[in-house]
Amino acid sequence: MEKRILVTGGTGFIGQLLCQTLIADGHELTILSRQPAANVQSLCGRVESVNELEQLRDQGGFDAVINLAGEGIADKRWSENRKQELRDSRIDLTNQLVDVIRSWKTLPAVLVSGSAVGFYGDQGSHRVTEDTPPHDEFSHRLCSDWEQAALRLEPAGVRVCLSRTGVVAGPGGGFLQRMLLPFKLGLGGRLGNGHQYMPWVHRDDVVAALVWMMNTDTARGAYNVVSPNPVTNRQFTKCLAGVLGRPAIFPAPAPVLKVALGEMSRLLLTGQMAIPERLEAEGFRFRFANLGPALADATRY
Repeated sequence: MEKRILVTGGTGFIGQLLCQTLIADGHELTILSRQPAANVQSLCGRVESVNELEQLRDQGGFDAVINLAGEGIADKRWSENRKQELRDSRIDLTNQLVDVIRSWKTLPAVLVSGSAVGFYGDQGSHRVTEDTPPHDEFSHRLCSDWEQAALRLEPAGVRVCLSRTGVVAGPGGGFLQRMLLPFKLGLGGRLGNGHQYMPWVHRDDVVAALVWMMNTDTARGAYNVVSPNPVTNRQFTKCLAGVLGRPAIFPAPAPVLKVALGEMSRLLLTGQMAIPERLEAEGFRFRFANLGPALADATRY
């Protein structure tokens, strides 16, 4: 059945493919973006574009809302100002979004809102499900507050799903794009000792999971959107080098990363052995469950 869907963050790496998928499924999309409408349509397809949430206040409403907005967490070093920008772009925007949604004549059936496995903080080599207690650090507080902002819609009867997404691999963008050149030149290597887990996921599976959450009436709460087969950074590095047919013999020592990146180095030197326990238990199936095929697809261009 055709739905009217509002998407924030639709021009991002995940959002672009999501919008194209939803349009192919016959849905009508409105995209919140600061970019000019022509740019949004060139990236997302046949969509309506709005620049400000306030333009949507006191309207009839949408059938579903997918909230993916947020500044790139690894785009800049984490100064105190940058941390606040990360919080504002996620938490403040989501609070504003919820307030605007509450003004609509008809509330949406579902809000699917972004989060990340950073919710759990550093978990070492422990198996991480949606029930694992978090380690209190900046990434946890950022994701937790982001989720709580979205959950404010639940008392109004809106079904809320939270996508705790891992490290996303896919062709033409994302974190993998930054790694490809050094690895193609044979200059890649593990980060630190390489023992930290990387809860990776292919972009196609992220989009499929978001659509599944939107369409599955029984889905609610937090879902780990990660491959069922997490790997360590050392394993990831070895697999990527193998896919590219290059060696991976130039590790980035932890002290160097800490000096270069400060607190943000924790994104690279710590991790979570997260698994998608709830998604799999509730019937979702991954297209790219294993890293080799996922990286082969993601580096095909």
